[in-house]
Amino acid sequence: MESIQSIKQRFGIIGNSPTLNRAIEKAIQVAPTDISVLVTGESGVGKESIPKIIHQLSHRKHGKYIAVNCGAIPEGTIDSELFGHEKGAFTGATATRSGYFEVADGGTIFLDEVGELPLTTQVRLLRVLENGEFIKVGSSKVQKTNVRIVAATNVNMFDAIKKEKFREDLFYRLSTVDINLPPLRERQEDIHILFRKFASDFALKYKMPTIKLTDDAISLLLKYRWSGNIRQLRNVAEQVSVLEQNRTITAQVLHSYLPSGNNLPAVINTSKTEGDFSSEREILYKVLFDMKADLNDLKKLTMELMKTGNAKDVQKNNETLIQKIYGENESEAEFDEHVEDMEVLSISQNSGLSNTNPIDSAQDKYHFAEEIEEEETLSLHDKELELIKKSLERHNGKRKLAAEELGISERTLYRKIKQFDL
Repeated sequence: MESIQSIKQRFGIIGNSPTLNRAIEKAIQVAPTDISVLVTGESGVGKESIPKIIHQLSHRKHGKYIAVNCGAIPEGTIDSELFGHEKGAFTGATATRSGYFEVADGGTIFLDEVGELPLTTQVRLLRVLENGEFIKVGSSKVQKTNVRIVAATNVNMFDAIKKEKFREDLFYRLSTVDINLPPLRERQEDIHILFRKFASDFALKYKMPTIKLTDDAISLLLKYRWSGNIRQLRNVAEQVSVLEQNRTITAQVLHSYLPSGNNLPAVINTSKTEGDFSSEREILYKVLFDMKADLNDLKKLTMELMKTGNAKDVQKNNETLIQKIYGENESEAEFDEHVEDMEVLSISQNSGLSNTNPIDSAQDKYHFAEEIEEEETLSLHDKELELIKKSLERHNGKRKLAAEELGISERTLYRKIKQFDL
């Protein structure tokens, strides 16, 4: 078995990162077998090197090696490209054509960007992986092939499976062995080495002196995020080598070649904050739940005003509740306006304009509010229960935190827990 260092030299791989060494080691170990391999990693990390290593170290090294970019072939023709077609199978099929699986019989096929395959093609590929059989487009004859499949993708396959864009059974067939290549930002010890290698190559190619980085430029190089990974680093090295007359590159000069925007490392808070809901629908339920609570509080204030008739005492005793309903800035003015409406109602009742009981009259005036509240109870009961359950789950059963998130008192939450038998 060849050593990792000799493999790096043979295939032009640069770097001493432990994660990179582990990926190469797995490729060396799996190469003599016929196991399917899935290479994962971000775009530009060099995933195409792993299938070449596996093919060259396998017993199929004298067979054909075909690399197919699945994302570059139109959906309507990819079946024909992979499995071939018969003459007259579709418009333009003027002759019988052999597909990649037929041509590469006894060799290796590298399916790059396999996550972009259409679902219908995924079914055909699954059959090849299971028993080596395929059918040409427009044919009824089953053909056999003996190929090894190495696939690569920069897509999160579990998300693709969840969104039903990739078959779960095919994923597990392809990923018998999963080799992950780390992004460049996780290989900081390799960044400067790679830049120097690229700078030296371009100096030789364009017949000019090699560029050199100052210490502050090296520091910037290491701190930059490199979202395009090795491919982006190579492009920057080429641009600087060609365009700069001064061959000593400072951080200021290097910065001008880096894409605008803050790509330097930053701490990102991925945890959910209190009151943070996972969907717009859940936010809407929360808003309706708050509206229902405000309506109940408003009814409580109105009933107390009608019973006591003393607005100042009611305002003093329920200052917190009034601020909650009307807001801190407008609570006093809006409450006074509400009181005036109640006084007009009281005057009209006392002057004999109405022969009905004051409370009955008030209920008649606001009968529509009762209907809305009753309708909300029917439609929001289950949603209210769902919100309370989710809030308690988020806070591990801590009622105080859940009550603060829902905007109700801990006592009210406790009553609702008893009511819903949670």
